[in-house]
This record gives sequence, structure tokens and C-alpha cells, in this order.
Amino acid sequence: MKDSDILKKIIAFRKKLHQEPEISGGEKNTSATIKGFLQDLKPDALIEDLGPYGIAAVFNGTQKGPTTLLRAELDALPIPEEGKIAHKSINPGISHTCGHDGHMAIVCGVGMHLAKTRPKKGRVVLVFQPSEETGLGAAQVIRSENYKKIKPDYAFALHNLPGYEKNEIVLKKGAFTAASKGMTIQLKGRTSHAAHPEDGLSPAEAMCKLIIGLQKIPESLPDFSLVTIIHAQLGEVAFGTTPGNGRVMATLRTFENEAMASLTHHAERLTELIVKESGLEHTISYCEEFEAVVNDIAPWELVNEAAKELQLKTKHIRNPFRWSEDFGKFSNLTNSLLFGIGAGKKQPQLHEGHYDFPDEIIPAGIAIFNRVIEKLNH
Repeated sequence: MKDSDILKKIIAFRKKLHQEPEISGGEKNTSATIKGFLQDLKPDALIEDLGPYGIAAVFNGTQKGPTTLLRAELDALPIPEEGKIAHKSINPGISHTCGHDGHMAIVCGVGMHLAKTRPKKGRVVLVFQPSEETGLGAAQVIRSENYKKIKPDYAFALHNLPGYEKNEIVLKKGAFTAASKGMTIQLKGRTSHAAHPEDGLSPAEAMCKLIIGLQKIPESLPDFSLVTIIHAQLGEVAFGTTPGNGRVMATLRTFENEAMASLTHHAERLTELIVKESGLEHTISYCEEFEAVVNDIAPWELVNEAAKELQLKTKHIRNPFRWSEDFGKFSNLTNSLLFGIGAGKKQPQLHEGHYDFPDEIIPAGIAIFNRVIEKLNH
């Protein structure tokens, strides 16, 4: 098959994935579609049950060498798709507005190359991971019994980046994306008749103090941190009742995992002080916990050299991105790198209803991964 025919096939496959998005934890059909594509490539092994719906294809070399893992994400977002593209999502309220369809297509393109040209040394494992958007998927893959069959020496992933020139490779040593977590504070007081609020115990004042105080915590911390209040609820819509319950939800964000531990401690301490002063009961819970993605030097050098050899423009950023990515779970275990590929300066932003992964950057994504494989496994 000619390179032009391969690209046409990959683009058509990307549009099929785009049309049939599934949210985190529900990627059953997406996983089956990927499995069918991979089976046609006749890999040396298919590894299933990598967490819910996770799947990997293994391509072996004939000599001893490193195991190189490439990761793509299966999940889409609960965001209605806007616009009038021909391959628009057929699943109401769900869309690939983060570009994971493009990431899958790129890694599948690498698979097509490996089907024709096996690595000489070691092996290459293409991993398709569930539930990246909720921060659960990477951990589910790593905890699965079948992940023991992989044990990578290197792990790589890319993310498309609107706001950067198409095909520009965005690199950073150390922290690349932020750590973040969702914090939920439940407050319990006592209801009373609205005519006699003095007989109840309303969380209203404590909620106000929390909303203001939590957002001010970063001002007293030395490293970058951010607290964003995303939701608050006081009582029920009942004009005859003084509220007895409340809830405050916030996103905590830092560039370093150590800073996240400090921010979490201060947020919990502030909550305890305010609640004690108010006489309320409280509970704190967390969800969507992402660790910072920390890039290692050796894989950084590999991708940087590959970009130069392919004559792709590089952009070396100074500060990590504020958004989060659960690839940090892989970066804790092995030499790893998450890098960006420009999606166009005028491209709609990620998680926006008009976003559609630009097919023009697929060849560069495939080429970067193929060149890294050549450097490590040939």
C-alpha cells in the first residue's frame, strides 16, 4: 500500500472514530473498533483487559532490546458537538472535542508501519487506554494483571495543541502538565422553619467563608497553585425552610506533586477551622485526581532529535500547561515523555463544541513516533 493510500485509510478511520464517541468508562464500541483495526495488522500479540476496555498490540523484534510503549486515549467528552462537519458525532451530547480520535489514528498509523517493518530489537507496544478524561484510566491499565506482560522501558504520548502552528513539536523537560484534583466539602447543620432561623444551624456563612478563603490560599504558598470554585449548593428550594446542608466543590491545581500535597493540607486545614467555628459537621472527598506529568531527559532528547531530523519546528516552553493528563501514572514508573503537536493557531480550543482534530498533523505525529522507534529499537 502506498503512503498516500495509508494516510487516506488513517484519515477515514479517524473520522469513523470521531463519529462514534464514547465517554470515560463506556468505551466498549471504541475498543472493539480499535481491536478490529489492530487484528488486521497481525501483531505478534494482542493484550486485552487492560482496565475496562483497554487494549494493546505488541510488535516484536528478533533481537533483545527495550520495550517502547506508545499510548493513545479511547474516551471522548460529555460535550455536545457543534458545527456541520460531515463526520459529526452521532451520539447526542458526546464528542471527541479533545482530539483523542486523532491520537488513536496516529498510533494506529504507527501500527500500520510496524506491520510492514517490525522493530529489529526489543518490542513496541501500542496501548489504547480508557478513561483519560476522568484521571482513572492510566491507573486502571497499570493495576491490571495483564500490564505485567508489558513492563515498558520507555513510554511516549502526544497531545494536540490548538494555539500552536500545525506540526510544531512542543517540548519541555520536567513537569509538562499540572497535577489537579476535585475537592468536595459536604457541610451538615440543622434545618428549621424559615420564620425561626435561630432554631436551626445554617451552613450559609461557612460556605461564604470557604468560597472566599479557599481561593486565597495560593497567595500564601511559594509554588504555583490554583483553587477554582466550580460549584456550590445550599439547602433546597424551599422558601419555608432554613437550610441545614451545604456543599462546596473546588478544583485544586499545581505544577508539582509535592505542591499538591501542600495545597491539599492547607485546604483541609482551612475547612476544619471554619467548620469548627460554625459548629457544623463536615466530610471531604476527592475525585478526578491527576498527578503532574514529569518528562525525563532521555526520551526528551530522543523526540527533540527526531523532530530536528524530520525538519519539524520545535517549541521549548518554560512553564507547564495548567491542564492535566493522566499519563503522569506512566511517568512515575518508567522513562517517559508527553509532548505536544501544534493543531493550528486558529483551531478552536480543546473541549469546545466546534473542535475537530486537524488531519493535516497526522503524518507528523506518525513520523515522530516511527523515528523514535527507529532510534530505540533498531
